[in-house]
Amino acid sequence: MKKKKSAKKWWILLAVIVLVLVGGFMFRKQLALLGFDLFLQDKVEESLNGSYQPIDGKPEVSREVTEPFSALLLGVDQRDKEIGRSDTMIYSVVRPKDNKVLLVSIPRDTYTEIVGYNGGVKTKINHAYAHGGVKMSIDTVENLLGAKVDHYATVNFEGLKDVVDAMGGVKLPITEDIVNKDPNHEKFRIEGNKPIYSGQEALYYVRYREDSDMNRTMRHRIFLEAMMNRAVELDQIHKIPDLIGIMGKNFTTDMRPSYMIDLAKTMFQNAGAPIISSYMLHGEGTRMDGGWYYLPLEEDIEYTQQLIKNWMDPNAQPSDLKPRQFTIE
Repeated sequence: MKKKKSAKKWWILLAVIVLVLVGGFMFRKQLALLGFDLFLQDKVEESLNGSYQPIDGKPEVSREVTEPFSALLLGVDQRDKEIGRSDTMIYSVVRPKDNKVLLVSIPRDTYTEIVGYNGGVKTKINHAYAHGGVKMSIDTVENLLGAKVDHYATVNFEGLKDVVDAMGGVKLPITEDIVNKDPNHEKFRIEGNKPIYSGQEALYYVRYREDSDMNRTMRHRIFLEAMMNRAVELDQIHKIPDLIGIMGKNFTTDMRPSYMIDLAKTMFQNAGAPIISSYMLHGEGTRMDGGWYYLPLEEDIEYTQQLIKNWMDPNAQPSDLKPRQFTIE
């Protein structure tokens, strides 16, 4: 009789263990969020306060966390105390409810009016950041694309080395060795086909400039996508406060910390990492006034405006969100 009771207890204990393990697997995201709410949220919000930099005169946007919004992503390669230029300019649209992100790359040599600089002089778009910081960059991009920028975020690539290393490296699609050979450039070699790349290698990857501006812009977008994918992996949640602390002033945004946390939690509960759609503003390179410029095609600007409009529409159909495959006839 005692043996039967003992066996029954063991079966009950085993069943409880199985339920805990299965439940922990099935609801691991909910458990992770619970842990975040209990132990990390206050620390994360406090860390993000250091990155919060609203733009003077720009009214704060109020919306539900599930509504689509746009953000201008600026990747700045600024070393020491030099004046930085926005080597990367990406107009993004985030659709939290759909777990989708659109990244529209604007080549740094794009020839356009720099709004607010010398009466609207035309030159390379990356000069906007050098002459007027985030505000001038936003005004210039809004004028070029005819689309509103709800928020901005700047990342200084120089400060990302330690962040990448703290995440255990980043995955990059490098199939052949990348070598900087120009005597006027920084010397480095990145080995191809490695499973993971260090922070220094990732920095070399975004700085490599011995091919086309279009390829460099593409590498910047690939790196940012790789960082996002790495950051949303389940085993990285406990590292969030440390990662934000490492980034420090190398990351700034006008999104309030509480909104960013709610947004991240909303998207984290979706199935898998965000689905990223990429597009690049197309044009033609030309030499004029002693420099090299990228002239965007008017027809492609119109298409990009419509694409952004579709992504900002919460009721848009999936077919309206897929960027086209662009070809020049």
